[in-house]
Amino acid sequence: MPIKVKQNLPAQHILEQENIFVMTEQRAMTQDIRPLNVLVLNLMPTKIVTETQLLRKLSNTPLQIQVEFLQTVTYKSQHTDSSHLDEFYKSFDEVKDHFYDGLIITGAPLDFIDYEDVDYWDEVCKIMEWSKKHVHCTFHLCWGAYAGLYYHYGIRKRDRIPKLSGIYKHHILKKNAPLFRGFDDVFYAPHSRATEITKEQILAEPKLELMAESDEAGVAIVKSEDSRQFFVFCHSEYDADTLKLEYIRDTEKGMNPKVPVNYFPDDDPTKEPVVNWRSAGQLLFTNWLNYYVYQTTPYDVNAVKNE
Repeated sequence: MPIKVKQNLPAQHILEQENIFVMTEQRAMTQDIRPLNVLVLNLMPTKIVTETQLLRKLSNTPLQIQVEFLQTVTYKSQHTDSSHLDEFYKSFDEVKDHFYDGLIITGAPLDFIDYEDVDYWDEVCKIMEWSKKHVHCTFHLCWGAYAGLYYHYGIRKRDRIPKLSGIYKHHILKKNAPLFRGFDDVFYAPHSRATEITKEQILAEPKLELMAESDEAGVAIVKSEDSRQFFVFCHSEYDADTLKLEYIRDTEKGMNPKVPVNYFPDDDPTKEPVVNWRSAGQLLFTNWLNYYVYQTTPYDVNAVKNE
């Protein structure tokens, strides 16, 4: 998939080195096709890392995608240079009159914090409400998934102690769903969180479908009955060393973290992790884009408002 991004986005150079086709705005102007318009609300502090991870996963179909990044204005990132945000990110006021085929709401390091105590909670709520009439399909990821289930369905997360960290086996519950085309019956994916919702909470809401779960990690993927909302609690976009870097960070802080489950060979942090989630993660994003965005979105993206 040629991903259309602004010229000089740092992720562009990383992805090109991985032989991933990234198209600049100038080149895209010569193609007479309508790209899918995907907006990413990036709530992670390490924004460039998250940009690269997500763009990598959006890169493997013949579709052209125009990706825009959205930031909150009620809270300014302390870990990303302001010049990067000024050049590559938009505010809600800049996009509120536009329509999008897809929206991705990322996770955020907000374990043990009530939604209403989050600095930008009101702004995120405004964006989620706006998405009902301006976005064809939304992909909520990790904290974004918890926030979405709480805002749209009143389902509240609960703390999980100790923190869930590692690579877990998942079972597909809706094997005929287009989301899982090409998947094996079981797949592996990383988790890194100290919160959870239960299977019973999902099954109690008739407008939601439980799509995949893990015996150890619990609820993994949920979607709305109309397939306009996806809630994903595993991190299939993670790099090989993401959990390793988190483990080192927490160790250096004196937090005495547990070694991530099923991650380091022989549970030895001196050994390099072996990736067993990359292919399933690629299919997850590709299938979402193809079957739930591209195949069903209006040709005129402005028509989203009438859905």
